[in-house]
Amino acid sequence: MKRSGTRGRVLARDDAGFDAAVLGTSFNARDPRRRPDMIVQANHVADVVAAVKRARDTGMKIGICSGGHSWAQNHIRDGGMLLDLSRLNHIAIDAAVGTASIGPGCLAGELNAALARHKLFFPVAHAYTVGMGGFLLQGGFGWNSRLNGMACESVIAIDMVLADGTLVHASETENPELLWAARGAGPGFFGVVVRFHLKLHARPRFVGMKMQVFRIRHLEEVMAWADAIGPDVSPSVEFQLVFNRRATGIFAHGIEVIGPVLTDSWREAREAVAFIDRGPLRGKASLTLPLVPMSLDMMMKAGERTLFLPNTRWTADSMWMNDAITPLLPALRSIADTQPAAPSHALWLNWNPPPTRRDMAFSLEARSYLALYGGLRGAARTPADESWATDHMRAMEAHSVGIQLADENLARRPARFMAPANLARLDVLRIRYDPEGRFNPYMGRVV
Repeated sequence: MKRSGTRGRVLARDDAGFDAAVLGTSFNARDPRRRPDMIVQANHVADVVAAVKRARDTGMKIGICSGGHSWAQNHIRDGGMLLDLSRLNHIAIDAAVGTASIGPGCLAGELNAALARHKLFFPVAHAYTVGMGGFLLQGGFGWNSRLNGMACESVIAIDMVLADGTLVHASETENPELLWAARGAGPGFFGVVVRFHLKLHARPRFVGMKMQVFRIRHLEEVMAWADAIGPDVSPSVEFQLVFNRRATGIFAHGIEVIGPVLTDSWREAREAVAFIDRGPLRGKASLTLPLVPMSLDMMMKAGERTLFLPNTRWTADSMWMNDAITPLLPALRSIADTQPAAPSHALWLNWNPPPTRRDMAFSLEARSYLALYGGLRGAARTPADESWATDHMRAMEAHSVGIQLADENLARRPARFMAPANLARLDVLRIRYDPEGRFNPYMGRVV
């Protein structure tokens, strides 16, 4: 969404500027054809408390938006109240203790820039303009999360407004069940988080990027190599492959092999990404770039300038998978062959999670991750362009163990997004803390 410097207002459906205010909460330029009855643009925590009490007293449901990067535009529903938290964007850093408190409307890039001045680090979202509220609630696949863990694991406490308008604090020792739920419930969370308290990390001394580019005709060989080498790649490397119609350097349909790396030295980084240079397919690469030092700020902005363009109608979908790559290759070839024009792209991510995580609502991940981002600018060339992401994920469901809430498409394709026991526990907590169903549930779900 576009950050506004104006003071927040309360707008009803008939008010001038209502439609613009609602659609302005979404990074996705697609009009979902849904409208709330009112939008409340909160300026302070007190505004949030008052809004929730108003919804309680008038029987309205509540949708919540912090940064507007929900591909599915989950926060925009028919009827009820849309609570815009983008103006709650404060950042307070205690460098001596190594903690910070932020508002949900704080952008990932803003937090990263503030921490860099103190040589501190947090696994913020990959794109600069992602709001930290939604990012943290859905789990938080952030920079260096393979090494530092999910971003939500570094949330040590929250301040939140309950369905009855009560402002409470939740930590490991105070209302711990609320913190458990906030670590991964995503758009199904049953309250409004107005402040996140974060544990910070030492900032990596070296940040850089390694890239290799192949023509799309090499897809099967490249994917087989990436899948085989993935488990041995250092957790300091975010090893990923992108199918891009305008791949870097060749400006044609290709596969970008990308290796962002965050370590404590150039030597460590060079060794961590050496597997790309040593790969058996190097001779078939159209382009192999050296390891280039690059600020995290630059990498965050580069992704938005090349892949996640604004003024684009997006449809995203995803799947976690543990299967070997071989049976998936025909489906991946079909994805590439039918891929709409840029900025539509496919992402394969080498994840290989640790064997255990802390006990939290987030509970679904696997060895590899595949996400499709269908981005249309102007008219679709074919009707299939509109449903490219959904159709291909549906065709591959037999290989999927579930989806990631960051790239959810539940309204179009319900799928598992949490371990059944965790979802059941979340439902019990929702009934306890939101018995009237004041906060919107997930748009679709599979237990």
